[in-house]
Amino acid sequence: MSGPFHDDDDEFSMDDFPTLAAVAGLARLIPQVPWFTSVGTAIDAELRAAADSYVSALGFPEATVADVIEWEDAEFAAANPDWNTDWWEAEEQLRVALTAEAVELLGDEEMLVVALTNVTKAASECVHVAAAGAAGGIGRRNPALVRAAAGAATQASYQTALLLAADGEEDHPFALKFRLFEAGRWPLGIVGSSFNIF
Repeated sequence: MSGPFHDDDDEFSMDDFPTLAAVAGLARLIPQVPWFTSVGTAIDAELRAAADSYVSALGFPEATVADVIEWEDAEFAAANPDWNTDWWEAEEQLRVALTAEAVELLGDEEMLVVALTNVTKAASECVHVAAAGAAGGIGRRNPALVRAAAGAATQASYQTALLLAADGEEDHPFALKFRLFEAGRWPLGIVGSSFNIF
């Protein structure tokens, strides 16, 4: 591996930073994720359970999972002005806390930034193509919708990388959210008391 985490570096190796090794593993995994391949299909019991686990872990156990079937409906849901701002704030608080934990664990903020940047780059290189392909004609007519889908996937990748860097738990909300993307879906967020999944 090139860069500051080269395995034969005289000062340190990836073995010295197992959480960064996990982040590097995520960067390699990202191109293999079936991004957006199941959007618009019916939500089965397994996916519904995974979505319920995410909203409960995030602190919104009352939120009900809602199917979004068409790209036009996803566009409306993504742009809905009635988004639950508490949901966004809960994720932001988790991000801030994990950042502090990761920096304390690594002892070097710059290493964390480099690792997270690598994951974001890996995601941005493939999720936009995947979103555009899944959106088809509506994506060509509405490139902003494709950018929104790709942005959500890139953000989820970043959040998961941050969780790995901080040596977080597998049942953390960010891990649970990433599993929804791994299932080929686009979790659109909480509007009112509904957790919309495309």
